[in-house]
Amino acid sequence: MPFRFSVNSWAASSQHEWSERARRIEGSGYTTLFMPDHLADTLSPFAALATAAQAATRLRVGPYVLNNDLRHPVVVAHEIATLDLLTDGRVDLGLGAGYADSEYRSAGLRFDRGATRVARLAETVDILKGLLSGEAVTFHGAHYHVAGHQLHPRPVQSPRPPILIGGNGHELLALAAREADIVSLTGATFRSRGRAPVLSGFGSLGLSERIGWIRAAAKGRSVPPALNILVQHVVIADTPRKAAEQVVTRFASVTADAALESPFLLLGPIDQIVETLRERRERWGLANVTIFDRSIDEFAPVVARLAGT
Repeated sequence: MPFRFSVNSWAASSQHEWSERARRIEGSGYTTLFMPDHLADTLSPFAALATAAQAATRLRVGPYVLNNDLRHPVVVAHEIATLDLLTDGRVDLGLGAGYADSEYRSAGLRFDRGATRVARLAETVDILKGLLSGEAVTFHGAHYHVAGHQLHPRPVQSPRPPILIGGNGHELLALAAREADIVSLTGATFRSRGRAPVLSGFGSLGLSERIGWIRAAAKGRSVPPALNILVQHVVIADTPRKAAEQVVTRFASVTADAALESPFLLLGPIDQIVETLRERRERWGLANVTIFDRSIDEFAPVVARLAGT
């Protein structure tokens, strides 16, 4: 698969700043502007994504990822269909099960165990696929009930906008492998009630294990899902070791040696990062790469070399 690069961004102090960032992302060769969905220091996704798409008229946009527990799936379908219509079909729909329990508590929401949140997300995906494809949906599940609802307006993309599901745990990645068009690997699981990331999947062995889960769960599909990776940090430096020593100060439990081999970090000079990405595509099929907006400019030379190749 050819390389595609996207940026995850979430905050701005004005419409001008946000629009300029969208144009900078597009002008640097990135395909998609993603943004997270938190009840924190982030812009609300749907209005912000519409504004970005108006400013950068070729850029794809999408949430990365919507917290499933914050909205009923019928409401999500309406928002996404409207956004797809108003962007002339440039939306990717990213979905997740939610993980930050502090946000749930502050909003008065119950934070259920992971298996329950994943089961609820599975019902959402079923409902969304039907609604976004134009069906009149009747659904009676453990978590949601829909009685003959049909979506207006319809999205532009046919049969519907692509669905991305992102995460790190086995149950969530198995769901993504069965149902999503794109599976995104994040490298971290939040088990301590959403407060402390567990980096059990942060190394190459952990990633290989998770890709094995995805391939096993997707075995019955005629078209397997594409794989996306969320790169946690990009550090351009003369040598990978120097870059690793810079980045480990941000991870309490990661050594420089572990950082050097982690697929969720890109460390070193531009030429080496280009070769590293080619090797990871060959080994794991990772052609879709998402970075955070702090690295837009320093990563742009890599995008110029690899995008579309």
